[in-house]
Amino acid sequence: MEPSSEASPHKTEVTFARDLGLFDATMIGIGAMIGAGIFVLTGIAAGEAGPAALLSFALNGVVTLLTALAYAELASVYPKSGGGYAFITKAFPGPAGFASGWMLWFCYIIACALYALGFGGYFWEFIQRYFPPVAQLVFHLAGHQAPALAMTAFVGIVFILINMRGTAVTGNVENVITMAKIIILGIFIAYGLKRIFQIPTEAAASFKPFFPRGAGGMVIAMGLTFIAFEGYDLIATVAEEIKDPEKTIPRATLISLSVTVFIYLMVLLVCIGAIQPQTGKSWQFLGQYKETAIAKAAESFMPSIGVVLIIFGGLLSTVSALNATILASSRVAFSMSRDKMLPASLSAIHPKRRTPHIAIAVTGVIILVMALLFPIQVIGSAASVMFLLTFTLVNFSLIALRRKFPELKGGFRVPFYPLTPIAAIVLNMFLTVYQFKFDPRAWYIAIIWIIVGLFIYFMYFEKVTASEMPQVLEIQQAKNPSAYSYRILIPLHNPDHVIPLMKLAVPIARAKGGEIVVLGVIDVSINLPLYEGIRFVHHKTPLLKKAIEYGNEHGVKTRSAIRIAHQVWDGILHAARTEKATLVLMGWKGYTTTRDRIMGEVTDKVVRYVPCDLITVKLMGDRPMRRILMTTAGGPHASLAAEFVGILQDAEGVDVTCCYVVEPQADEEARERARQTIQETIQHTHLEGKAAGRLLEGKKVATTLIKVATDYDLIVLGASREGIFSNVLFGEIPEKVARYARTPVMIVQRYEGAVKSLIKKIMG
Repeated sequence: MEPSSEASPHKTEVTFARDLGLFDATMIGIGAMIGAGIFVLTGIAAGEAGPAALLSFALNGVVTLLTALAYAELASVYPKSGGGYAFITKAFPGPAGFASGWMLWFCYIIACALYALGFGGYFWEFIQRYFPPVAQLVFHLAGHQAPALAMTAFVGIVFILINMRGTAVTGNVENVITMAKIIILGIFIAYGLKRIFQIPTEAAASFKPFFPRGAGGMVIAMGLTFIAFEGYDLIATVAEEIKDPEKTIPRATLISLSVTVFIYLMVLLVCIGAIQPQTGKSWQFLGQYKETAIAKAAESFMPSIGVVLIIFGGLLSTVSALNATILASSRVAFSMSRDKMLPASLSAIHPKRRTPHIAIAVTGVIILVMALLFPIQVIGSAASVMFLLTFTLVNFSLIALRRKFPELKGGFRVPFYPLTPIAAIVLNMFLTVYQFKFDPRAWYIAIIWIIVGLFIYFMYFEKVTASEMPQVLEIQQAKNPSAYSYRILIPLHNPDHVIPLMKLAVPIARAKGGEIVVLGVIDVSINLPLYEGIRFVHHKTPLLKKAIEYGNEHGVKTRSAIRIAHQVWDGILHAARTEKATLVLMGWKGYTTTRDRIMGEVTDKVVRYVPCDLITVKLMGDRPMRRILMTTAGGPHASLAAEFVGILQDAEGVDVTCCYVVEPQADEEARERARQTIQETIQHTHLEGKAAGRLLEGKKVATTLIKVATDYDLIVLGASREGIFSNVLFGEIPEKVARYARTPVMIVQRYEGAVKSLIKKIMG
């Protein structure tokens, strides 16, 4: 059942302005990556891994590329604000979607805190070097830490206000700053290479030994500096503000990552090779000065003005990354609020500036708190942990969405699928776990944030998301409780589906001694009061009358109900609750025209939240039903499906075949187990002597069933819930068969009530 167009006048809403082109989007990615990551973390990484930090950065580039390819494909198919959160929510709605958004929001918050701290460090390095009296006076009065934190807070507030001014302003600022720091780093690299060519022997010696702290140090440096490669994902996060996003986002993602990796490797190369400290190795020198290591390195091979330039470049880089990441973090909060997973006020868009001003302000406050509470190395490590976990979920989402929507293709496809996302998942998780060895506090911060988020979700937002605060007006609601304990609710919209649905419902109602309630839902635009829908009640009367006449003619009590709602699914779910339905029987057209839905907007919502048993049928006209093929997958859904098939067989005398799919190379023992499963199903459903068994051969269950479907008038399947990541609504196999079989398909879902396993709650 799909939404009706009745009583749906156009509504006006404030949306984002698409102001960002390919250059702007690329600058957002480069600006975020070439920021605190290279200026702040280069020294820390060199101190952990030595010259092997070069390999750490290179391998991080490879690991990041694998996930960047997933972002490029998903963003070209789903160009929605929110980036990774939007992709994960589509693949794994519910708690997993909330957790991903909650984590990603915190990722960007921590990253912003890191960039703000980096700016504070570089600012006072600049003042201390070129205006020493001022620095000495400030440090004498306030100490060394307070001035740095004060500057951190100042720059954070400035760029929060810039982001609230508008995307175009933010983008223009980002373009100017990013181009300036690329030029500055280019000058730094040129001077460094010149110095290396002047002292080739000494430069080569700086790289020996290459692994002074072993391979473990290199891996720790990889995890620690992974945030330096965070930035391309920001492009997908602001997708709703990018022109021609299907093509622009993949291009900008790959361009920004390529440019950034090259610059990182060159900067680290000259830092290690060009400086010759008086004592110790160059990597030890860099590790000693941590976030200001590049500025210290510049003193070794650049003139005085060059050192000024590098310090200025550090300031530009940190504010550039801060600017871009504030932009992205506020969009994640906005998207979660729009999906009713954060307070509704965060999804407000300023009518003039067209920015999520409240989301930016709230995000900014949390950024400042984080920057003022934790040391910079813990902030960097925690950000890397959170990004790695989120990127792992994004790669899982790519696999899940490819399996769910094989027909959807954007402007880019990940090569070597599924090896690419699988490799990304393994590598991301390896780096995440290994990061615990560097600083356990980073893991503690991540775990506490996730636990707090899930607690808030289950206590509040799960209820809001499930109900979505529906507003429904009841028309023709039964005044007195019905004497029937079994009640079938049939939502009607398509006139061609009335009789086919009633033909399925009547035998079940008769066998159960129940009644049928036929439902008409009138949807009214959200900006109109519900009573406006009363004018369209007469549009539903012919459908309901036709169904009532059929039911009464066949000896089953049938009555009607009408609901007026802003959303069709609200009307159906409301009627299922108020009518105390035992079973909802609804038709499905067999496809969806909305690419971010699985079976259609209405069907998806009903399947997820229906409070009773459910039968969803793909109907293909009022064709006679003589032969039924029933799968024997086992489980509560399949057993309920078998029960309904038994009722139809008794009532209509149809031929029933129970099937089981085995692989062509299956041995005789496996085939015998399959035959036993078929026989047990027949006996359990009291179809013994009335149903035949059939062993089907095929490598894929869904494909095999689709091929044989043309031999039958109805295919019956139970919803599958076997896999955490394989299922979104009914399960991969039922949905594929329903979508592609050229014959009617019935999917049965048994209501599981309030008892749910922890995994199911987490994965939605």
